[in-house]
Amino acid sequence: MFIHYLRENRYVSLLLTLLRVYLGWEWLNSGWGKISSGNFDASGFMNGAIQKISGEHPAVQPWWGNFLKEVALPYVDLFNVIVPWGEFLVGLGLIFGIFTSFSILMGLTMNFAYMLSGTTSTNPQMVILGMFILVAGINAGKIGLDRWFMPLLAKLINKKSGNEQFPQSA
Repeated sequence: MFIHYLRENRYVSLLLTLLRVYLGWEWLNSGWGKISSGNFDASGFMNGAIQKISGEHPAVQPWWGNFLKEVALPYVDLFNVIVPWGEFLVGLGLIFGIFTSFSILMGLTMNFAYMLSGTTSTNPQMVILGMFILVAGINAGKIGLDRWFMPLLAKLINKKSGNEQFPQSA
């Protein structure tokens, strides 16, 4: 019942828009700060997380620390680009309400990656708010560009697949 309410109620879309814009601003601001500084380097963060896999009460699980050490750290130059731009683009997507579900999914993925790395900050709060937006689906983007773009995308998909029964309105 609650999920139906989140997905269908037009008044809830107003609240979801406020949540979406708030989270979008947080992501946009964080990403732009990293981009505009011109000296973002994730290696210190990754090394700090790797150090947290030991001790009596490790803050980072060994499997995640191993991922950071074996996969992420050797490609830190790639992460130095995708982290700030990912944050910035997630922010834009949420603020403008375009590809809302995908944008919040990518934001949640980054939140969980930061938490798995042993940081807390605002990540748990952003996860809780982001879950509402993710569960709400298309209703979270109705007051945004998804209102017009998603029906066009559905029409394009229908035309390519030859399936005219696919729902065309959001």
